[in-house]
Formats: sequence, C-alpha cells, structure tokens
Amino acid sequence: MYRGNKVTCPVCEKSFSSFLSYGSSVAHRENVLCPYDLTLERHRLMWLYLKNESNFFTAAHLKVLHIAPEQCFYSKFKAQKNLDYLTGDLESPLADMHFDLHHIPLEDNQFDVVFCNHVMEHVNDPIQCMSELFRVMKTGGWAIMQVPQDLSRETTYEDASITSPEDREKHFWQKDHVRLFGTDYPQWLEKVGFTVESFDLSSHFDQQTIDKFRLVPGEILYIARKK
Repeated sequence: MYRGNKVTCPVCEKSFSSFLSYGSSVAHRENVLCPYDLTLERHRLMWLYLKNESNFFTAAHLKVLHIAPEQCFYSKFKAQKNLDYLTGDLESPLADMHFDLHHIPLEDNQFDVVFCNHVMEHVNDPIQCMSELFRVMKTGGWAIMQVPQDLSRETTYEDASITSPEDREKHFWQKDHVRLFGTDYPQWLEKVGFTVESFDLSSHFDQQTIDKFRLVPGEILYIARKK
C-alpha cells in the first residue's frame, strides 16, 4: 500500500509513497509516521543531527543516558559498540532503571551524552529535572532534550487550573501535557547552567531534503552543553 519512493526515513533507510498520519485532534498531522520503525519528524531530525553534525557514531567511547528511550532508537543505540548505554524511565519496559526524573539515583558527572525527549512537558518541575540531568552529565557533555514547542508563543504557557484531559489536549496539545513551551525554551535550559546551541534545520537542509524526510520547516533542535 505504501510502496514508493516519495518519502524516506533516514533511520531505517526505507522509502515509501507516503508516511502515516499521526497526532491528537488538536495536533493531527498527515504523512509523518514511518510505517516501518515509527519515527516521527522529531526522530528523523535528531538522527540526521547525530549522523551529520556530531561524533555520536564515530567517537571511540561515549557514556550515554537515555531517558524515556524511543523504540525507534533503542535497539540501534543498544547495539552500538562505542556506547556505554543506560536507559531510564518511570515505567517503560525498555528502561534499565526506573526512577522519578526529579531525583535521579545516579552520581554526579557520569555521562558524555544525555537524551531526554518529550518529557519536560509532562513533569511537575522541569527546572528540577533539567538540574538533575545537568548534575549527572560530565563537563564537556551535551544533551538533546526535545519538547513540543509552539513557535508562535514567546513565553511558555502554564496554567495549574487546567487539569482535565480534554482541556489539557485543547490548551497543551495532548491529554497528559501540563505546559506548552514557547520560544523561551532555551532560557529554561540556561537557567540550570546549560549553554544552548540552536540547530535550525532550514539552514542545513534544502527544501527537497526537508520534503524527502518529512521534517518540519523552521524546527529548531537545541543542543544543551555543560561547559
């Protein structure tokens, strides 16, 4: 049904006539979900960054902490010979350790790389969670912590009175989100000590490549470094 070559997933390296649709009624998107490995736009962007702009696949050894590990990445990262790869989550069966991100039961200055994607919109205190990730990273380490981001908002939207799943979906794009980050998201990371670099896909990929991989024009990937 999806045989073709109009779109390609760089993670599984398979091509299709189109991707699947995905998302809630508020944030529904067509042609975004890879039918083979279930990558979305954010996964494909992160993979391209790791392959083209980082030493993630080429460094001799990296100690990596992956919070809420994505299924599309898990087996690939686990198999990488150059990674000392640890996964953590509150409940996920993919996780090596189960803990609350507000209090990570690990010692300081351990990890070269940290991934924690689409988590900060769920937690009670993002600053505390970011501080914990900063603490367990080595000096010189870097992190990718993607979040849903409304680029039309200058400031992050929070309202503790919004508690029902229906209202949270309406206001924060998903039933279990408790905030919607705006363009001030890098400032949240900087508050805990990170230096933040912006990787703007529009400056690195032409429109043909964006269309081929079904990326989001204008999306920015923030690289948080502990200097």
